[in-house]
Amino acid sequence: MSSEGKKLFNIIILGISFMFIFTAFQTCGNIAQTVITNLNNTDFHGSGYTSMAIIYGVLSASNLISPSVVAIVGPQFSMVVSGIFYSLYIAVFIQPTTWAFYTASVFIGIAAAVLWTAQGSCLTVNSDENTIGRNSGVFWALLQFSLFFGNLYIYFAWRGKTHISESDRRTVFIALTVISLVGTVLFFLIRKQEDTKAPGDEDSTNEILGESSSARNKMMRAVAAFKKSITLSFTKEMMLLSVTTAYTGLELTFFSGVYGTCIGAVNRFGSEEKSLIGLSGIFIGVGEILGGGIFGLLSKNSRFGRNPVVMLGILVHFIAFYLIFFNMPNDAPIAPMEGTDQVAYMIPSKEVAMLCSFLLGLGDSCFNTQLLSILGFLYSEDSAPAFAIFKFVQSICAAVAYFYSNYFLLQWQLLIMVIVGFFGTITFFAVEWEAAAAQAARGSDYSSI
Repeated sequence: MSSEGKKLFNIIILGISFMFIFTAFQTCGNIAQTVITNLNNTDFHGSGYTSMAIIYGVLSASNLISPSVVAIVGPQFSMVVSGIFYSLYIAVFIQPTTWAFYTASVFIGIAAAVLWTAQGSCLTVNSDENTIGRNSGVFWALLQFSLFFGNLYIYFAWRGKTHISESDRRTVFIALTVISLVGTVLFFLIRKQEDTKAPGDEDSTNEILGESSSARNKMMRAVAAFKKSITLSFTKEMMLLSVTTAYTGLELTFFSGVYGTCIGAVNRFGSEEKSLIGLSGIFIGVGEILGGGIFGLLSKNSRFGRNPVVMLGILVHFIAFYLIFFNMPNDAPIAPMEGTDQVAYMIPSKEVAMLCSFLLGLGDSCFNTQLLSILGFLYSEDSAPAFAIFKFVQSICAAVAYFYSNYFLLQWQLLIMVIVGFFGTITFFAVEWEAAAAQAARGSDYSSI
């Protein structure tokens, strides 16, 4: 197999591995709050929102050290160990206890920081400026199939149920734990490259992928990666992109946790309210996959760069927020176990709710494929620190959003996303224009990125 063929193979395996792991984790996150409110065990006093706030809070802090971890042990082994912690977190739901639930939330936060930093490094190592757009799209589309499969099972398994029994819960989470472990094992299939440099260092990719080197060299790489992360954090481009990244953290929280909870709390949906959570996840996944395919795989044919895709993303999200505001009761995010009988500005419509799910997924893919692409392009030599900063900002904003989701009515959550999304789009435009100008000055064909 040619070098280019090996790189594409690695990207596909990377995407499939993440698809399995996040089939389990995203389905878990989508139904966590609903499952918890249906627990009969009075000794359990956990909150799905609080758990997610802990995860993303720890994740944000852990991104300060994750480039050093990846530099020492290599992306492949980093992803394998992180995948094991994802599986342990999901397994907690088989027989949940409060202490285990929150402890696992801390550990998965650390694991997620390492996982995503290693993913960014692996993506960049197997790409160049002509393939980064394509590879970002391939990875993103494969990853988002995770929203389809897990939620399809939830839709059929919970159809017609207004209460989730202990047997239902155990069956679902045993299956999700096994799926997560399958994805973890697949990381071993990623092949080593021989012609690319490690992030923040000039050694070969053999060292990136974890081949033996002295403890001193590993420590030097770890320190160099940490210093590079701090330096990159204060560059103008990264600070501008951080506003866009902050928006992706807020809307990630909304579509992956809050919106499903809102749907499951609307009593006017009748006996379908719980199964509609799964159906909503499917439509989000369809939007994500479609966006990843169109704006990632076909990016090489774009003559206009990344800005039109981001503009489409924010317009699609604004339409979704407007429809959700009219369709969903204002107290839906914080409704009790009995749900809510309130009505917004229209009788709650299942069709409108599913359309909004699709639009949320499509808009999210617009932002994330373009952020992955521009980070891989701007920081091809410093990929691990750059992606660590990306996840740091995204996850700390997600943590804040999960925290206020315990208290804020729907209208205020939507308003926050509208404001941050507007400014995030403007700052992305500014970075993209500068990148296009710099590329044109070097005489390269920018439209091929």
